[in-house]
Amino acid sequence: MIPFAGQLAALATAICWSGTAVFFTLAGRQLGSVIVNRVRLLLALALLMVTHTLLLGGPLPLAAEPQRWLWLGLSGFVGLVLGDSFLFQSYLWVGPRLGMLMMSLAPVIAALLAWIFLGETLGAQQWLGIVLAVGGTGMVVLDRERPAVPGAQAKDYQRGILFGLGAASGQAIGLVLAKQGLAGDFPALSGNVIRMTAAASSLWLATLLAGRAKETLRRTMEARGSWPPLLGGATLGPFIGVWLSLIAIQLTQVGIASTLMALSPVFLLPIGRVMFGERIGWQAILGTLVAISGVALLFLQ
Repeated sequence: MIPFAGQLAALATAICWSGTAVFFTLAGRQLGSVIVNRVRLLLALALLMVTHTLLLGGPLPLAAEPQRWLWLGLSGFVGLVLGDSFLFQSYLWVGPRLGMLMMSLAPVIAALLAWIFLGETLGAQQWLGIVLAVGGTGMVVLDRERPAVPGAQAKDYQRGILFGLGAASGQAIGLVLAKQGLAGDFPALSGNVIRMTAAASSLWLATLLAGRAKETLRRTMEARGSWPPLLGGATLGPFIGVWLSLIAIQLTQVGIASTLMALSPVFLLPIGRVMFGERIGWQAILGTLVAISGVALLFLQ
């Protein structure tokens, strides 16, 4: 076993989600968050089924027990349908970095839920690491004025904050449900296939019932400029990123894994500077150092 494998997987997840935030923001400005959410689940599910077939002999883990399908299916619906729908809309209203700030509350929510429902306990050093990492991440994101999102108004800003909080709750609940479904060293890849199958099925069933499937496909085919960011976001996010996140929660406590995953705004600093022209001030630099000190405590537990 690689030392700190769970923590390293969580950090890699944060890096993947940084790229995902940018890709889906670019795609969302052409298609809207709802269509992006629908299409990226189909793309990710296709990638996962191909990978699962190559590595484990079939597109679906049909031998998995019914209770695993239940827990992981619920996790996929809560985290990937409800939570991510809130998050993508938050990106469009307040921008990717402020949307990520709201997501920084997910580790605290996840740690509390894991303590209540899974019996996971954290020591004083671990809680201090979580507080420093979350606080430092918050300093990074708040090191600027209210984000300038094209066409955004005051009510969009308020709704974006609320949707970001909803996304954080959805991610936390989804992780706790996923850990329950992964109990007993169940392959994380298989767990991700089940989560994505449940999420894509439920979202596209709702799309079909609403009569939006044809419109979704038509607009996606017409907006060819959205294809590269859609594929990039689906690959880094629900395919690789979520796979790594499941490995992380298998190998370490949910609160610790969720904290490290929430470091995306730190990794977004250079990306935001280059792609969105965002400045990097002293508060962001200090916040990065504080967050890194929190990460160090989590690695030195």
